[in-house]
Amino acid sequence: MDFPPNQGLDQEEVNEQVADVIEENEVVLFMKGTELMPQCGYSRKALGLIDHHRDEYETVDVLESLDEYRVALEEYSGWETIPQTFVDGEFVGGSDILEELQERGELAETLDAE
Repeated sequence: MDFPPNQGLDQEEVNEQVADVIEENEVVLFMKGTELMPQCGYSRKALGLIDHHRDEYETVDVLESLDEYRVALEEYSGWETIPQTFVDGEFVGGSDILEELQERGELAETLDAE
């Protein structure tokens, strides 16, 4: 069975989308999969941690153009691993960082949870 090469968005489209989503949303999670169907354990963990403190936030499924998202996100975060969480335009971290913040009792404040 043959799988076609990445049929997703081109790099410029992804760069634009990443910039817009980070700028327009208070909290954004770039993840593999969707809220209803996370496609990796790290994304599922990040989703659960954010869900615990916030009802409203944006998620972006990077699987359609994974390589392009990695390049675009690295410009903002210096990381190429997914998931990545941004709050008020600032990179917070992946699921490991969110978990550390939760353990220290700082995640709610970081996410500006009500």
